[in-house]
Amino acid sequence: MSKLALFDLDHTLLPLDSDYEWGQFLVRTGAVDAAAFKRANDDFFAQYQAGTLDPVEYLEFSLGTLARFPRVELDAMHRRFMTEVIEPAILPPARALLRKHQDAGDLVAIVTATNRFVTAPIAAALGVEHLIAAIPEEDADGRPTGKLLGVPTSGAGKVIHTHAWLEQIGTPLSAFESSHFYSDSHNDIPLLSVVTHPVATNPNAALATHATTLGWPSLYLFND
Repeated sequence: MSKLALFDLDHTLLPLDSDYEWGQFLVRTGAVDAAAFKRANDDFFAQYQAGTLDPVEYLEFSLGTLARFPRVELDAMHRRFMTEVIEPAILPPARALLRKHQDAGDLVAIVTATNRFVTAPIAAALGVEHLIAAIPEEDADGRPTGKLLGVPTSGAGKVIHTHAWLEQIGTPLSAFESSHFYSDSHNDIPLLSVVTHPVATNPNAALATHATTLGWPSLYLFND
């Protein structure tokens, strides 16, 4: 296996933000206080879009919400979330792009800033074995404590976590014949800058400008 293909998740493989939509799902189903949670969720999402989000602050807000529920209840809620929100949003162009790399024998992974609780079932639904995501601390019963383990998997943190994962499997980034990273966001410029084939995928305005300046290709899987 001589080629690597990395994918951001939200607004790259999915035409939505899974973390934000999980929050909206909790509001819609009455699992959290609607007004307070929606206000905080919207504020954090606006900060993310503006590039001013404190990733630890946001993740511990999100993980603190998870900590309110027993694990069995969380898992049941997430199954409903997958059925109602995520599965309808997994579109053929995203599946086809993943399949192209998988059929070529590339090592494929999703690298996302969203936490593993939300994204592990999504990666499985997309047929992707390897997932690099923010890791919630869990108690002995598998219930999130509300704390984050390690460095956030956002911005430069994606580079740190990707290198750590590749070291763990015994194949450093430099050992690959080629490496792709597909992302929509300027927040991912650090990881886009260290692969051999950065691809601005459904790019936001800041990334589109950066990609044009550096001659990176752009790819549009859907309109979101």
